[in-house]
Amino acid sequence: MTDSTDYPATGYPAEPPAASYPANKMATSRSRGALSGLGVLLLGAWGALIPFIGPYFDYAYTPNQTWTWTAARFWMQVLPGGVAFLAGLALLVSAHRVAASVAAWLAIAAGAWYVIGPLAAPLWNTRYIDIGTPVGGRTDASVEQIGMFYGLGAAIILLAAMAAGRFSIVAARDPAYAASRYQGVPAGQAPVAGETADDAAAGQPETAEPIRERPIRRHRLLPH
Repeated sequence: MTDSTDYPATGYPAEPPAASYPANKMATSRSRGALSGLGVLLLGAWGALIPFIGPYFDYAYTPNQTWTWTAARFWMQVLPGGVAFLAGLALLVSAHRVAASVAAWLAIAAGAWYVIGPLAAPLWNTRYIDIGTPVGGRTDASVEQIGMFYGLGAAIILLAAMAAGRFSIVAARDPAYAASRYQGVPAGQAPVAGETADDAAAGQPETAEPIRERPIRRHRLLPH
């Protein structure tokens, strides 16, 4: 018969623990929607302010008066402009995919309202939200319609749709960004999508491996 006894023996390099990274697919870089967000923000500010400052240089709908508040200006210009401004600000600073996507769709709705609102207003058959008529000649009227409603809304929709498309996909570097943000791992050392921890460590400089003791099983004869 034999009896097995464990004795300490020489050490050998231990396997490093597997790196773990958060599977947070909602986190994304703030730069993802920065350009589109800035554009939507500026266009929203223009749309909300132009009915009040446009009469300074005869760029307005009637009444051609500066800083004159009307219900039509609120519902048709200030409200969608304010929504676009806040949505653009959210796109500019947001690092969460869902929040940025919601902001993008709000901006799309605001831009659509600039396009549809002037066409739908006559159907309501009320003077309460009468947007008036563009001042000036034929060329001036066309420029005012484009810059205050139809062209403005189309530009907001374009930029917001670009942002919505960018936030609807998971980029290859988003897991690395999530790791660097939530675990303090440098972005250059975190694995990208489809990359294992071993693959990420392959390009790093070699370091001294930890040593641990491994017991060796020896056998001893026992009397029968």
